[in-house]
Amino acid sequence: MNKISTRISALTSATALAMVLAGTTGLANAQTTLKKVQDTGEIVMGVRESSSPLSFTTGNNQFTGYHVELCLAIIDKIKATVGKPINVKYTPVTSQNRIPLTQNGTVDLECGSTTNNATRQKDVSFGMTTYVTEVRMAVKAKSGITNISQLNEKTIATTTGTTSVQTLRKHKAAEKVNFKEVFGKDHADSFLLMESGRADAFVMDDNILAGLIANAKDPKEFKIVGEVLSVEPIAVMFRKDDPGMKTVVDFTIREMMNNGALDKLYKKWFQSPIPPKNTSVNLPMGATLKALFKTPNDNPMESYAK
Repeated sequence: MNKISTRISALTSATALAMVLAGTTGLANAQTTLKKVQDTGEIVMGVRESSSPLSFTTGNNQFTGYHVELCLAIIDKIKATVGKPINVKYTPVTSQNRIPLTQNGTVDLECGSTTNNATRQKDVSFGMTTYVTEVRMAVKAKSGITNISQLNEKTIATTTGTTSVQTLRKHKAAEKVNFKEVFGKDHADSFLLMESGRADAFVMDDNILAGLIANAKDPKEFKIVGEVLSVEPIAVMFRKDDPGMKTVVDFTIREMMNNGALDKLYKKWFQSPIPPKNTSVNLPMGATLKALFKTPNDNPMESYAK
């Protein structure tokens, strides 16, 4: 048994984790994330600046949110695993660079709003699903837009590096709808395109839309409307072919689901007032996510197709 596994064995709550890691060939010598963290005493968390309530900045290089707190719990488990203090470094990522930065080792644990799909699984690994989002659209309340058919000859905002507009184009309700796309560099920028009138709608995950609306100058000016374009499992992301990291991540998530900690975390970030304006996004947990808390898995988006 290597040093990492020996340390885990001393943890009553992580006996099963120790058994799995003990059987991972060459864990102590391989260039895995756990080995890297053990050697350097540092872990790099990839975070988003405007993906509230999952991951966002409160200013001065401070980040928080549902997935940020979840990842801090995972890092606590990693600290116990490697047997030494760990410095957490926050590195902001975007929809465009999050996967390359995870692949090349710049980011060790991406804690944002990333959809787990079959294409991405070829390049990176995902933890068990911890949020399920529905892709819809945000519009100005006075716009009169309520469905996809009304987007004909309209301008749609989306965020560079995301798949939301591609999903919209594939939806049967959009077959005869012609629209123009404009791109924001991040979700806040995309929302601003719609808010300022440069776009008629912003297509994105409902939780991100709800978070942006809750923090707008006047939330009543906006609403989430239209058909559900897709149902997408959201998860934390890390490097591919790293079974030790996968084990620690999934063990922590399963433990938090079983002991109720993740349910409390969900209520904190989705159903209670949150920074910066102390308002709630008011999104109760859906039936799909409730079922996942009972039977966790890391299935990709394609398994949710209707």
